[in-house]
Parts: sequence; structure tokens; C-alpha cells
Amino acid sequence: MHDLGTESAFEVLAKARALEAQGRDIIHLEIGEPDFDTPRHIIEAGMAAISDGFTHYGPTAGLPELRQAIANNSREVRGTNTEPDNVVVTPGAKPIMFYVLLALGEPGVEVIYPNPGFPIYESMIRFTGCTPVSMQLLESKSYHPDLDQLASRITDKTRLIILNTPENPCGSALSEGELRTIAEMVMKHPNLYVMADEIYKDILYTGEHFSIASIPGMEERTIILDGFSKSYAMTGWRLGYGIMPPELVPHVVRLAVNSVSCAATFTQKAGIAALEGPRDQVEAMVAEFAARRRLITDGLRSIPGIRCPEPEGAFYVFPSIEDTGLSSREFEDRAMQEAGVALLSGSAFGEYGDSYVRLSYANSQENISKAIENLGAFVRSL
Repeated sequence: MHDLGTESAFEVLAKARALEAQGRDIIHLEIGEPDFDTPRHIIEAGMAAISDGFTHYGPTAGLPELRQAIANNSREVRGTNTEPDNVVVTPGAKPIMFYVLLALGEPGVEVIYPNPGFPIYESMIRFTGCTPVSMQLLESKSYHPDLDQLASRITDKTRLIILNTPENPCGSALSEGELRTIAEMVMKHPNLYVMADEIYKDILYTGEHFSIASIPGMEERTIILDGFSKSYAMTGWRLGYGIMPPELVPHVVRLAVNSVSCAATFTQKAGIAALEGPRDQVEAMVAEFAARRRLITDGLRSIPGIRCPEPEGAFYVFPSIEDTGLSSREFEDRAMQEAGVALLSGSAFGEYGDSYVRLSYANSQENISKAIENLGAFVRSL
């Protein structure tokens, strides 16, 4: 249990709420969820499902009609040959991460993961007894990895490479060329899988999403982790899924049987409506995020001592605060206390995150502008 980490966003949120209870005004740039409501047609589908009796257990792997909808969507979006039998539906996307690492991981096995990266990757790698191996994301490369360095870290012990694109916390998105190079590395090792965390695939500001699973020979080597929380503003619905090679499906389903039984059936009906319904609200949300991206990037760059690469996807910026003279933890604490801005220390995202902080721009342009003003005054006072 000591090896299990946490997500500091929820801890910082609790501190911010405590200050608000004391009468302080706090601008929330810490939590990673869209500040939009779930589109109405999805809500109505969920409500109708409850009225129609979808309040009982469903199949552990997911309702057949949702698995079919996910397979259809993956074929359309990724160009894969996904069949419903490749799909496992879970309450949120995190269980897929857990199950895949539990199924493939054991002492003596190495797992490569992005660093800075989503903290649960390293936490769960260690929990399974595996050895975590960092794939450093470099500020000098706009938070893309050095692929030569990655190649040098793959050994006969490497069982899994985790890719997250677009990426949390850095906002970087791997190019098709980078993914093809990584695929060539993977194909040289017969027992090596990739877990492609594509939860932010719809929040991309230039070009179109490209999945490593679409590369010939990689679909049978790739576990896709995806869900509904980010694309459709459905964080509270707890609905995610994995798309994986057929040999992994029964093991992942068995782990789900032993832990969660199944995802709620009425949320699954809402998921079908999300995948098959209109996308105008999703597109409007991404357009608003694009405007906020420009606002927050330009604003942070105007503050002395802060460097900020422009994110390519998701809704996070990951600026360097090294020249302020503060550590990431000090900056996190003082930004909340002195500037009234809740943000996250980069060190919460791995060893290579120190000297950085993460800000989520899932907040209004008005609040982002105010946060930049407050942070600018705070940094200039140091």
C-alpha cells in the first residue's frame, strides 16, 4: 500500500475549498475536468435509460450495443479494425490502466512511461511490482521525447510502453512520424505491448488524431485507453473503455468481475448517444479551449521568470517557473495563499516535473485573465 501514489489535484482542490470556506476567493486552475455541462442529448438519453429500467447489472465487458458503438467509432476515428469483442467497458478509464498493468506486470518486468506524466502511471507500475522506466518529455522539444533515448531504454525486460497523446500535464501530442518510429521499436520485441492513453484525442488544436494502433502490425500490440469524461464533459458519469488484443480481453474481464462487476447500464446508454449523436457541442468546447490556450500561454509568457511552451492538445499548460527561484511545491503553495490561484506542482507528475507547474485552462476566459494578473503581481513581488 505504501507504493500507491495519489492525484494531487484532489488534495489541492480540498485546500482551495477550505480557503473558500474562510471567505477567500480562489481561481481554480488545478482540476482536470471540462467546465462545460454534458450535452443535453446525452443527459436525456441517460434519463430515458433510467426510466426504461436500465438500472440493473449488465454484462461485465459492457452492453453489446455500446461495445458495437465503440468499435464503430474507433474504425471511423482511428482507422482500426476494431471488433466489439476487442472492447471492455469500465466505470471510468482508470480501471483499464489498472487491469492492463495487473495483467502484464510482475516483479522483474519493466514498464516505460512518460515523465512528466499522469501520476497514476508510476503509482500503479510500482504497485504491481514492476520497475518504472521514465521516458522524459523535454521542454526543449515542446515536451516531446528524445526517441533515441527511448530506444536505449527498451530491454528484453520491457513488457509495456505507456503513451499519452495528447498528454497530461504537458499538452504535447506525438506526431504520426514519432508514433511510426516508436512502432518500429516495438515490433523488434515480440513480447512488448503499448498502452495508448487517448483520453484527450478529441481535444487537439492542429491536425487530426493519429493512433499508433492504426499502424500495420500494431493493433495486435496496442491497448487503447479511452473514455467519455474529457470529450463529452462526462467526468461524473464514470464511463471509460479499453480496446485491446483478443488474448487480453478475458483476463481484463476477470479482473473487472473481481472488482467492479460492471459499469452502470444507464450511463452506457448515454455513452451510445454521445458516440452516435451530434458533435457540435464537442467542437464548440474545443474551439473555446483553443481561445483559452492562446490567452493563458501569452499571459504566462508575459510574466518575468516564466517560460511556457504552447500546448498542442488537452487543456493544460506546463510552464517552467525555474527562474522565479521557487521550487514547484513552494510555487503551488504561495500561488494559492498569495495570488488566490489553485494550480499544481510539477513535481506531482514525476521527477522531471520539478521546476514546473501545471495549470488547467478549464475555466472561463475572465477567470484566466484574472489568474494571470494575480500570478504576475505575485511573481514580480518575489
